[in-house]
Amino acid sequence: MSDLQGFGYNSPDSRGARHFYGRMRTFFSFLLLLVGLCQGQFAFAAHAFALHGAPKYPPGFTHFDYVNPDAPKRGQLSLSALGNFEKLNPFTLKGIVAGGLESLMFETLTVSSEDEAATAYGALAEDIEVGKDRLSVTFRLNPAARFSNGDPVTASDVKYSFDTLIGKLAHPRFRQYYADVRRAVEVDARTVRFEFKRVNPELPLIMGQLPVFSKKWGGGKPFDQIVTDAPIASGPYLIDRYETGRFIIYKRNPNWWAQKLPVRRGMYNFDRISVRYYKDELARMEAFKAGEFDFLYENSSKNWVRSHKGPQWDRGDIVKKLFPHQNNSGMQGFVYNTRRAKFADVRVRKALALAMDFEWMNKQLFFDAYTRSNSFFTNSELAATGKPDAAELKLLEPLRSKLDPAVFDEVPQPPTTTPPHSLRDNLRQARALLAAAGWTYRDGALRNAKGEPFEFEMMLATRTFERVAAPFARNLEKLGITMRYRVVDPALMQKRADSFDFDATIDWFLTGQSPGNELYSWFHSRSLNEEGSDNRAGVHDPAVDALIDAIVQAETREQLVAACRALDRVLRVGWYFTPHFHSRTHRVSYRNKFGIPVVLPKYYTAESWATRMWWSKD
Repeated sequence: MSDLQGFGYNSPDSRGARHFYGRMRTFFSFLLLLVGLCQGQFAFAAHAFALHGAPKYPPGFTHFDYVNPDAPKRGQLSLSALGNFEKLNPFTLKGIVAGGLESLMFETLTVSSEDEAATAYGALAEDIEVGKDRLSVTFRLNPAARFSNGDPVTASDVKYSFDTLIGKLAHPRFRQYYADVRRAVEVDARTVRFEFKRVNPELPLIMGQLPVFSKKWGGGKPFDQIVTDAPIASGPYLIDRYETGRFIIYKRNPNWWAQKLPVRRGMYNFDRISVRYYKDELARMEAFKAGEFDFLYENSSKNWVRSHKGPQWDRGDIVKKLFPHQNNSGMQGFVYNTRRAKFADVRVRKALALAMDFEWMNKQLFFDAYTRSNSFFTNSELAATGKPDAAELKLLEPLRSKLDPAVFDEVPQPPTTTPPHSLRDNLRQARALLAAAGWTYRDGALRNAKGEPFEFEMMLATRTFERVAAPFARNLEKLGITMRYRVVDPALMQKRADSFDFDATIDWFLTGQSPGNELYSWFHSRSLNEEGSDNRAGVHDPAVDALIDAIVQAETREQLVAACRALDRVLRVGWYFTPHFHSRTHRVSYRNKFGIPVVLPKYYTAESWATRMWWSKD
């Protein structure tokens, strides 16, 4: 399938016999894909890979349903970010990368559609072949693929990118993410094969997400010393100019090789995209009103109600709008570093959760804008409910000796103060749990057997979170616990999080509609002491490890759902997070100069959607 646009249903040349045979060719190709992928009886090169079921878009499709394929290419989009940046390499551990750089400059082997749970279509790779034994995936590269310097993208470059990312000079999370990949093999100049250590149904999708860059990037420097060298990659944009920590401006590559691919048609429509940096939310809001940038995604309900208004909104110069989504909302919450002795006991963590009064906060601070998050897979079918069903028990029973018996009961819900419940009753329960864990109130504080007071620091990324932390701290004070919260500089925040040098923080576990290998970084024992991993909570539980393996090995959607629900139960019983809240809409204000696709994606983030799929009306 060397030309993905050559025989689609919408081809303007498909008339008469050509139209008939073109449709028949598409039909039989799609039928073959269904049989091969759903039954796994043989391997062949295909235009797409679906983790479960069949791809929505057949061979020869012309564009995704949620884009405007005829969007004009012109104008500019100005965005904002908080803090600063100091590097142009998104794949190393140290430093903060410039906003938008990875998504705008690096193309991947495949592209995931945003109206399917887990399906990828060829981008750099024109077709995909999963081995008959499912221990490999082979990608054949599009001969038109070019890097920004004009060089062709070759299998050698793909292998180099993979080998570099799993090396010691790249961010450690890549070694975690690609841990089941044995090696990359350059079959020929246009063909690369990834061989696996074990059968892992998600690996073809994972390897399709591989960001590819040229061997010439950095001019031979060690990879961790490539800091401000402009990337040599194959994405739609180039760096126009930048000033470290203040702004970066990207310009669309007029010779971008992929602009007519079905997976990219109607996307990346702005001639220029800029990202400007501000020290805090207040400065950013004032800059938005002054016209310094065009688009603002708002994650504060207070700001949404009180700040997103004024003459520009009244005149229609700025549009304020809620965009619904179907995203898995994951889990945002206070997360406790169980590597610290005071948080190692689950009774302590549950007691802390009982001190958060969401209902008061939602009414008094958030204008009733939020829904309480109750799962690590909130707002999705993956969230556990009630008692375990037969499919979940099949996974949980062999682990019973390693599990808290509560896992087999009704799945725990976040504490509530909705009558007949109350904060007073919750704090009484918390005091009893703390006493059982060896913490009692004496001499003006909650103390352990050694007489040490229960004190800890909550590390915050922005001042917005102070409004969440302050009432929580007041309630903890009633238990004799001192919680100090502090906003930390972004660079220091990242450094401390990467090295697990904190007591507690606010974190957001977020995954897609089909979780997989990313769970190893978040909750698996092997990531416990892996610098840079996402395992902020310090989870190291053999039952959790086994359930993550079950998720990754799931052969059907039904198996995946059951395994995710089982994992959800175990994590919720562990009380690693005190759950926060979520919204089922994206809150956005933007200047009234953009065209927006009529059809919304199902699964998307607001700023990425605008960057990739909006266009300038002027």
